[in-house]
Amino acid sequence: MPEHLDPSEQSALRLLSRSPHPYHRQNTELLDPSDNFAYRPPDRNPREVTPSSDSGTEADDEHFLKGLPAPRRLRKGLRGRNEVLSGTSTPIPSPALLEEEGRRLSYNLKKEVHMGQKSRSPAETLRRRKEIIRRLTELFVIGFVGAVVYTNTNVRPILRRWNQDLYVWLGVSVGLVLLYPLRLVIWAYRRRTPSRKIPVSIPSSFDPAPLFYPPAVTLFVSLLLSVDNEAVLLPNIMLAISSLPPSLIPTVSNLDRVCDPLHWALSCAPLLRSRVRARGATSLPVDISLETATLLYPLHQSLCSVLYSLTTTSLLPAELQLLSISLINLLFLSSSPQAVILKSMLWVGGLDILVSCSYAIRWGISLARVPKWRFKKTTAPSKPASTFLSAIMPWRRVRHDLFHAPVDSSSCSSCEAFDDHEDSDSPGLAASRGPFRVKTMPDGGDSTAPEGNRIIPTDGRRHVPSNIIDAKPVSAPLRRHTLPGMENTSRKSHTYTPSGRRKRTASSSVRAFFSLTHEQAVFRKWIYAVYVYVCIAGAVFLPFHFVGVRVAVMDGALHGHEPVGWALGYLFGDLPWFRFEVVSRNLERWICLPPRQTDDTEYFKSMGWVERIRQSYLGEANTRLVLSAYFAIVIAVGLTVVFRLSPIYEVDTRRKVFHFMMVAMFLPATYVDPTFVALALSIVLAVFLLLDLLRASQLPPLSKPLASFLAPYVDGRDLRGPVVISHIFLLIGCAIPLWLSLGSLPRTGTGYLEGWGVPTREASMVSGVICVGLGDAAASLIGRRYGQRKWYWGGGKSLEGSIAFAVAVFLGLAAARLWLRIGGWPETNGNSDTWGTSAQKMGVCAATASLTEAVLTGGNDNVVVPVILWTCVKSLGV
Repeated sequence: MPEHLDPSEQSALRLLSRSPHPYHRQNTELLDPSDNFAYRPPDRNPREVTPSSDSGTEADDEHFLKGLPAPRRLRKGLRGRNEVLSGTSTPIPSPALLEEEGRRLSYNLKKEVHMGQKSRSPAETLRRRKEIIRRLTELFVIGFVGAVVYTNTNVRPILRRWNQDLYVWLGVSVGLVLLYPLRLVIWAYRRRTPSRKIPVSIPSSFDPAPLFYPPAVTLFVSLLLSVDNEAVLLPNIMLAISSLPPSLIPTVSNLDRVCDPLHWALSCAPLLRSRVRARGATSLPVDISLETATLLYPLHQSLCSVLYSLTTTSLLPAELQLLSISLINLLFLSSSPQAVILKSMLWVGGLDILVSCSYAIRWGISLARVPKWRFKKTTAPSKPASTFLSAIMPWRRVRHDLFHAPVDSSSCSSCEAFDDHEDSDSPGLAASRGPFRVKTMPDGGDSTAPEGNRIIPTDGRRHVPSNIIDAKPVSAPLRRHTLPGMENTSRKSHTYTPSGRRKRTASSSVRAFFSLTHEQAVFRKWIYAVYVYVCIAGAVFLPFHFVGVRVAVMDGALHGHEPVGWALGYLFGDLPWFRFEVVSRNLERWICLPPRQTDDTEYFKSMGWVERIRQSYLGEANTRLVLSAYFAIVIAVGLTVVFRLSPIYEVDTRRKVFHFMMVAMFLPATYVDPTFVALALSIVLAVFLLLDLLRASQLPPLSKPLASFLAPYVDGRDLRGPVVISHIFLLIGCAIPLWLSLGSLPRTGTGYLEGWGVPTREASMVSGVICVGLGDAAASLIGRRYGQRKWYWGGGKSLEGSIAFAVAVFLGLAAARLWLRIGGWPETNGNSDTWGTSAQKMGVCAATASLTEAVLTGGNDNVVVPVILWTCVKSLGV
């Protein structure tokens, strides 16, 4: 036992030690009565026995609390005694949680004052100070990003026009936050008499991310997008209020409701203000109807519930809120063809698969959880009919004549002939299964002749051979126990453990498959898999409105053109042989061919050299083919490098190869054809989600290959729940800045390509690729190898890694701006800054993103940090 530990810690460690001699303890080492491990016959309603809690609430109810059930663990795995649950988030502590913390602190305070010690240990004080500094830094970063957004000259007029609505949001949020401690005090004085005048104590594990990021990020992004369309601002103000943590809202009843009436009314306050302001106007400043805007709050809450049921613990609360807000914006405010296609795949296809395949996928997962040995055993084939030779010369008689073996095979092994009574399920059956256990230590009872040790069952249902009855007691294979004083040993229970706890049983959804054989289970898996694949194909190709993705894309994004024919013309329309085949076979109504290239030299002179090559020499469709081939080459080379590095480098290093692949693919190609890159990212995201659904469903034949491919590259965030989020969030982090930039730019194009042209470019398009591909990879590689100085608040982030992140982002933005100038594309804001001014702006953006990545805990850095970087780059006009 370590000598440097306190006596209390030594005793706690002694209780957790696994001694090979449990009966050789000293008197001071004996366990408490509630921790006794001796066997007790189980009762009908056994009480669960758990060790004492470390919460500090056992001041007056110590023995009572020791008998309470153990708290439910949020995650599986081993943890230390003082380790905080990883992967969880505490958006706002409930009054009961804070009161529990207060009771814990008050109990410890009384105990330590009684012992003449200080009220709080120095380590705990230092840890709380670090957390306070970390949260204040996080709040400072959010406020600084808001100030950067305010510096944008295009945003200021919008802020002046919508200041009243923003004040409503600010007043509701600040009022609820300030009212929350008062509610806690009132709750504490109503329920009990607290030990302190103000019984409020914020735990050091409190994470304010669900309070900060969903409203702030929503408003920052909507303000920048409202420069082109102010219709996006009011719904996002309502969604910002809807995303406030439910614990901040006073409740009038304890009913578990999805939608709180007061929260619903508060979310509609900006809408009422806009109605009053717009009475003299010709139309409302929003595109969605009044009824739709009123239902934004229940839609948001219901969508969060559905997403949580699908992802469970894979997403943190802040990520769940941001995902729901993004999907609602995509549903109601998407207008460009790329956004409509993404909406069709996520909303139409996703809802179709959710409704039609949810039960089949749930059954497939339950069936996969059943081990093979739990399935029903196949019935053994009947014995073959005896032949003429075996009837004349039985094998047992031959063995007896040649080897002098006994004729009755049951006498060769008594332990095989008779089962132990503990393995039976009924006492009657146990009594008819041969010899019982005997005691070898008399306890004052009747100790008679050896015949007392020989018990002959009297039940006539089973015949006992005579050679067993006449056998001597010495030769009988009788088991014995050596514990004195136990007259009758109760049989082993299949429901309770020897300590009296109820055994864990399989869920009802799993037990339903125990009656199947292994062959039947495999056949049923394939039935579920075929049904799911048929439903997926139907969700894509069914010719019904609001059911098939193909029809939704045709009507919403392609102006009535058939998607397959449109895609063929979009990719192969500039190939001469393809155009000839289409025209000769009269397929022009189905396949949309681009117009022939013009010879207007003045038109091409006004373009940059890259755009001139794209339109006058290669053609737009051929350029897309070239980009597709380039993407395929980069992916092939990247996978080859990853497979070559597998036996040499660790997993994290191999994962960063995928980050560099994203940079190599999208940093040079985004400016060439941004709409094509956005469409490719949307399709790949839908494919990733679909493949991960098939992997999680554990249905053949794709589930096992996908799981085997992804297994070497998962990290701790992927193990929080059923969804492997690393590759999905990597793709989303690269795509969101591009999608947001395209949502704020004007569109060009004629004919079947209307809305597919973007006349200008900006550096914010590639900010996600730079942040995720360069910044995150540099921070990980440099920080793990050279990171010696940690941030003041601790954690896994180092100063060296954060500096590497900032430098990589700065160099990436400089390369993007250089490529924008060299390519000759016109910039959106007509940027005329010198390289010195641009360097200052890029330094501010890189430092802000690096600090956000270092302080962020309540969200995934591959999603939140790219959005923050895009906000800074877009606001400063880099």
